[in-house]
Amino acid sequence: MKHWKLFLFLFILLFLAGCFKVGPNFTPPSVAVSQTWLEADDQRAKAEATEYRDWWQVFNDPVLNGFIDRAYKENLSLKIAGVRVLEARAQLGIAVGELFPQTQQASGSLQFIRPSEQSSQLVLASPSGLSPASSTISFWQSQIGLGANWEIDFWGKFRRAIESGNASWLASIANYDNALVSLTSNVANSYILIRTFEKRIAIARQNVETQKESLKIAEARYQYGTASQLDVDQAKTVLYNTEASIPPLEAQLRQAKDALSVLLGLPPSHLADELAGSSDIPVSPTEVIVGIPADLLRRRPDIRNAELQAAAQCAQIGVAKADLYPAFSLTGSFGFLSTDLGRASLSDMFKWSSRNIQAGPSFQWNIFNYGQITNNVRVQDARFQELLITYQNTVLAAQQEVEDNLVAFLKAQEQAGSLARSATSAKAALDLAIRQYREGIVDFTTVLVAQQTLLSVQDNLATTLGNIGSNLVGVYRALGGGWEVREGNDLVPSEIKEEMAKRTNWGKLLAPASYNPPAAERPKSDIWLPDW
Repeated sequence: MKHWKLFLFLFILLFLAGCFKVGPNFTPPSVAVSQTWLEADDQRAKAEATEYRDWWQVFNDPVLNGFIDRAYKENLSLKIAGVRVLEARAQLGIAVGELFPQTQQASGSLQFIRPSEQSSQLVLASPSGLSPASSTISFWQSQIGLGANWEIDFWGKFRRAIESGNASWLASIANYDNALVSLTSNVANSYILIRTFEKRIAIARQNVETQKESLKIAEARYQYGTASQLDVDQAKTVLYNTEASIPPLEAQLRQAKDALSVLLGLPPSHLADELAGSSDIPVSPTEVIVGIPADLLRRRPDIRNAELQAAAQCAQIGVAKADLYPAFSLTGSFGFLSTDLGRASLSDMFKWSSRNIQAGPSFQWNIFNYGQITNNVRVQDARFQELLITYQNTVLAAQQEVEDNLVAFLKAQEQAGSLARSATSAKAALDLAIRQYREGIVDFTTVLVAQQTLLSVQDNLATTLGNIGSNLVGVYRALGGGWEVREGNDLVPSEIKEEMAKRTNWGKLLAPASYNPPAAERPKSDIWLPDW
């Protein structure tokens, strides 16, 4: 009964430990979101609700579909993002473990002890009554026992750390989703760029053949005396200049193929088999469904990531603030100790009389810290404010990306229409100029201008058609489309998890549900249990 006050104190301490959490609770900041897009009046921009899981299928290009599927399975940067989710999940496990007794140790020792003879004078002056002779006796000492220390989470320090770890874990999943959005758009852009360069090279070669025919006509007329050497030289100048434009295009084509190869997890290659067949630029639809700006808040993973990072940092303020208050702990140890000194024997260690017990509450309070703890709280608060502003800026940047790509997509269509009509007229003008030059009606300058105009217009048209596709890809990327393809799939390939499991005991953490639960189940309820 004499210890009932101590037990009552401990019970009250444990009860109150779950009632306090210092520091602010996270609330998403207000953001400026437009009601509609600036191009909402254009009939080609639809404000309907839709999903963007497989947005690349709007191009109806099986080769592009195959490339994206392969990149999703083999891209190394995406695999890195997946492993980082595992890392964040393990970090959360560390935070959860801190909520329980922080120290649990089994210890044991066997020591030979011989006191120094120089300590005999100190022993004589000590109140223990030992003689100088006994102070220099050598003896063996053995001990074994268990010790534990549990800092009670009275101020919510460890629960805030769990909140931070949980938000960081979910942020890593959002970062994976954002990497997938970037990957699908980069693959599509690289593919469109390849097809655009192929088309531009084909156009240049077609014009080379046309210009060779014009050169033959100029040379024939020169031989018959109906044209001057100037016509021949001008024809050669145009021909060689067109031929010179092909190598830079071929170099850019090779670079685009190299970039696509790396996205597919391959060393740089020609991708001849994969790109075999039609080399037409993917045809884009004239319309696109963009929804409303508010949809970006739930769909774009980089916005989710920014919000979750801010939430994780908000909890760190509470972790720092808890150091301003006293830390209450329960400590205890139980063991056996024995020596062979005097009548004692090492074999007596496990007798009940050799037991050694220490237990009780304690507290620690950093009273004089010269403003270090307070300034640490300020540091965490400043970082939190930075992330709040970053979140707001991310929302604004997302809206800008949609607007920029949307207007570019719509205006490129109008540009392509004009260029297509211009290319038709330029081809007719060149045919007419060649006929009239052959008949001696016009000089070669007319043919020269017509050739240069046709090449320029056709090249611009091919570039613009590629831009239409790239801008549409940019719209879907800005809308946050594509990450949904991983729903229901594992974030880390099985071969990587097998390799990791051979090195380290990952327990149940390599099971997909433990680090990539369905969105409806986040956060999981069992994250409050340690990952043994």
